[in-house]
Amino acid sequence: MSSTTASAYPPVPGTPAFGRLPWGSLLALAMTGFICILTETVPAGLLLQITHGLGVTEAMAGQLVSLYALGSLSAAIPLTAATRGWRRKPLLLLCILGFLAFNTVTTFSSNYTLTLAARFFAGVSAGVLWGMSAGYARRMVPEPLKGRAMAVAMVGTPLALAFGVPAGTFFGDLAGWRSVFGILSLSALLLAVWVLWKLPDYPGEDADKRLPLHKVFTTPGVRPVLLVVLAWVLAHNILYTYIAPYLTQTGFTGRVDLVLLIFGITALLGIWLIGVWIDRHLRPLILVSLAAFALASVLLGIVSNQPGVIYLVAAVWGLTFGGAATLLQTAIAIAGRGSADVAQSMLVTAWNLAIGGGGVIGGILLETTGVHSFPWVLFILLSFALLIAWRSRAHGFPAKRL
Repeated sequence: MSSTTASAYPPVPGTPAFGRLPWGSLLALAMTGFICILTETVPAGLLLQITHGLGVTEAMAGQLVSLYALGSLSAAIPLTAATRGWRRKPLLLLCILGFLAFNTVTTFSSNYTLTLAARFFAGVSAGVLWGMSAGYARRMVPEPLKGRAMAVAMVGTPLALAFGVPAGTFFGDLAGWRSVFGILSLSALLLAVWVLWKLPDYPGEDADKRLPLHKVFTTPGVRPVLLVVLAWVLAHNILYTYIAPYLTQTGFTGRVDLVLLIFGITALLGIWLIGVWIDRHLRPLILVSLAAFALASVLLGIVSNQPGVIYLVAAVWGLTFGGAATLLQTAIAIAGRGSADVAQSMLVTAWNLAIGGGGVIGGILLETTGVHSFPWVLFILLSFALLIAWRSRAHGFPAKRL
């Protein structure tokens, strides 16, 4: 990162000068990610209960997830651009209070349309939050610790996927689906107090330094990172979304939970390893992660009927994808320079497009060529991402920090 970028924002009280991480502040950001991901995904585990509670079909209940994603997708770029002059702490608090308000509506609403609206606006809060959280974490620490700080701030995502969703589903079975959203609302309230207590505040971007959106998009390095995001996350979501039918049709019925548990545990290990090495080895970590995932997909395509192979692939998959968000957000923050928050919002949009695309493309493959085509489609996508990352050695995934 250039010295101009590193010094674009003056230090504030509470920011460590060197050598240590502000754990209380970074874990508060991690908790925002945990609540964000859990709010998005927990309806999938509570689908039957929501169906009965709102008196709708399963397909209609599934739209609670779709509307949230649509809110994030539609809000990330325009609202991040519109609020980039705002001070960071009040904006973060506003997003958290959005989760408090809209999860509370979901808790008590018996009207399907109102519930969908609440889910959409919860997604809007998430879109703004994801656009600013990486930059917030990086501004808390000096240059040598920025990647490690992001790894800590992003740990809420794999924790929510690996443990939060199963726990939410289990608690929903005991106490009802509305109680789960009530707990999420209470968690958001407690988090707001935590943020007020622990997080430092930072100024927004100066008006005379705000680049137009198209100039941020054409900044060297931004587009290669976005292409890698699309291909990598698309490959991941094709497999993740349809892991149950894939395992069923390859003879592993009843082992979905075990495979996802292996994925979740190794994803946590992956994000820890990324946190240790990211500040010194960003480019090699991305190249190795993509290459290992691609090779694992080939192994899956050649030998898909052996339990040991399935478990090995799940472990490599989790290990290489667990730190993907941290790696890619770090890369685009470096590429985006002074407009890092807007560049992050573009990453959020690309990420959500890839999530939606994974569902659509995976469904088409499932109905046409069958699950045995999944490994080879993954290999093509990951090879494309690896080629883009390899060629982007000057900008995007530089061999040396700019």
